[in-house]
Amino acid sequence: MKKWAPIVLSIFIAFVFVQSLPFKFGNSFETQHIFVTLANWSGLTWFGAYGGYMVGSAELLTAILLFTPLRALAAFAALGIMSAAVFFHLFTPLGIIMPIFDSSTGLQIGNDNGVLFIMACVTWTCALILVWMDLKSSSSLLKRIAGINAKQDIIG
Repeated sequence: MKKWAPIVLSIFIAFVFVQSLPFKFGNSFETQHIFVTLANWSGLTWFGAYGGYMVGSAELLTAILLFTPLRALAAFAALGIMSAAVFFHLFTPLGIIMPIFDSSTGLQIGNDNGVLFIMACVTWTCALILVWMDLKSSSSLLKRIAGINAKQDIIG
């Protein structure tokens, strides 16, 4: 299982990131709601127009890198992206439950019952496991990048 765990976790993270790209790059009503809410909260008005494209680009690059020798670095990036997502859901007006909009009228027709937040938490956990697995490895990419002797055990 240890051999397959990084692949399964990477597939899940990449699936979550890639399936959200049509929403982010298509500027869906849900994407507009999320990034305009965050723009208004932060005072960074440009974030409402460009935030979805920026986050979507980071998620796309991360999803690709998960299937390269840079998997650990991509997992660390995914951990950062999802840390931000969880933070913004919990500590801003965005909230945990997201509205769902009719794609033709833009009217709210329901909510996601917190599914987006739950997926962010599960994706965060998968990325954390990948980072932990790399740090426990004798050939840890993250330790080499940080300049730590890969044989040195920095986590219990």
